[in-house]
Amino acid sequence: MSSAVSVLQKVAKVRMSDEWSDYTLYDRLSKTVDPRSPFAEVLNELSATEHRHFEFWKKYVPAEEPKLAKAKLHWVLFLRRFLGLTFATRYLDRHEANVVSEYQGLAGMIPDADKPAFDEMVADEREHEKAFALKVESSAVAYISFVVLGLADALVEISGIHAGWLGLFEKTEIAGLAGVIAGGAASLAMASAAFAQAKQGFKGSAKLSAVYTGVSYFITAVILAAPYFLTSNMIFALGSSLTLAVVILAITTWYSIVIQEKPFLKDFLEILAILFATTVVVFALGTAVSTAFPGIKVL
Repeated sequence: MSSAVSVLQKVAKVRMSDEWSDYTLYDRLSKTVDPRSPFAEVLNELSATEHRHFEFWKKYVPAEEPKLAKAKLHWVLFLRRFLGLTFATRYLDRHEANVVSEYQGLAGMIPDADKPAFDEMVADEREHEKAFALKVESSAVAYISFVVLGLADALVEISGIHAGWLGLFEKTEIAGLAGVIAGGAASLAMASAAFAQAKQGFKGSAKLSAVYTGVSYFITAVILAAPYFLTSNMIFALGSSLTLAVVILAITTWYSIVIQEKPFLKDFLEILAILFATTVVVFALGTAVSTAFPGIKVL
């Protein structure tokens, strides 16, 4: 057996199982939507495409049985249930660039008789599946930038408000109340700004843009304020609130970068740095004010 054939069979063994797993995933996803919807048609086409790819690799290792990636299957179905169909399909699509690169390295090993089918499969991986996946859009995806705007703004502003009021009064419940009240006012201001922004050429509804921004801001403010009502320990309250902020930031940044196909780490670290810098600076400012006016602490 030549080395080229040996390498091809090793790759085929792995790719066969990968394509079978993707075929099963798209098939299962198609059953989570109304069979009469255009989403079902798209997912069925994706499933059929993956099955053709499976059959291509299967003929190089006919004695092998495909191994279903059950963990991946359950994880993607979980994402579909809680983060939506568009997110699940975009998540699956993120590995296609690596697949295309791997296939290009194998092009010289493919027998001449199989090259037309191989070239078609590479074209599928590069363009065809992405074009299908882009059709699987939920209405909420168009407004993801407004949700992220509300969340990111709330994380920085409300965390800063909590820190500042802790430095000023050293009372957790006052810091919590300040965050909720400021969050209510700021959510209305953010909603108004989002409405005005959406009126400038945005194809979706300006009213929905305002709702997504304002609601996401206020919910975030309430979540961040919760620890301040559950404990009187300043360090624990601040630490718990900041931990919640980091978790929310990680989830929303990951969601937006999968949907918008951007790098994760850079965006996450940038907002994280702003969040902690704001918290430290405003806490120091609150402490300085309370030192200058010691009578404030008795309020």
